[in-house]
Amino acid sequence: MTRSDGRSNDALRPVSVRTGVQEFAEGSALVSFGRTQVLCAASLDTGVPRWRQGSGLGWVTAEYSMLPRATSERTARESTRGRVGGRTHEIQRLIGRSLRAAVDLADLREHTIQVDCDVLQADGGTRTAAITGAWVALALAIDEMVRRGLRPSRPTMTPLAAVSVGVVAGEPMLDLCYAEDVVADTDCNVVMTGDGRFVEVQSTAEHDPFSRAQLDRMLELATDGCRALFKVQQAAVEGA
Repeated sequence: MTRSDGRSNDALRPVSVRTGVQEFAEGSALVSFGRTQVLCAASLDTGVPRWRQGSGLGWVTAEYSMLPRATSERTARESTRGRVGGRTHEIQRLIGRSLRAAVDLADLREHTIQVDCDVLQADGGTRTAAITGAWVALALAIDEMVRRGLRPSRPTMTPLAAVSVGVVAGEPMLDLCYAEDVVADTDCNVVMTGDGRFVEVQSTAEHDPFSRAQLDRMLELATDGCRALFKVQQAAVEGA
């Protein structure tokens, strides 16, 4: 089949990461996967949650939200509903888990880094774009810790990126846009570290069950996609 934007099945959408977009955040990045745009801002706080105090370990956590007109029709802010929705809560936890897998919390000592991920425009893959951008914001915030003398050197970090894959009309595809995601037989989100290990693989058959061969192909596509994203992230951090 021909994809809606003419890409091959193994191609990412155009990806860019622009850093320093929020002047007051210790680290910030605006990440774009095609028409999907997510603003990620990392804030540094001294101290850790009460349950973490005295452990000698730092903490990294995340929040995720979508602006009302990030989509084709306005969606009410969750603050007006009085609670965070289940989807938002799930994505926040996914981003936080992923980031904590990428940094040695002992090296952070007892400092907290909060990463806020706000979707400015949604065209599929917002959670994976958020994770990819959040890692850049986190890396920049950690560099700021070093500049302030809070750490003698950058704590150990591993590259971390995420990308969506799926099966559409029987064909495995990389980095689904919304038009593809909404009709996909299988939807899968993959979070991977720079050494090729997986932090999370979320794969769900929306219609027909997927085969082992299709799963293997989706993981191959995701691995290649993440490797390309690592290069984009590294260039963004080095150019900040």
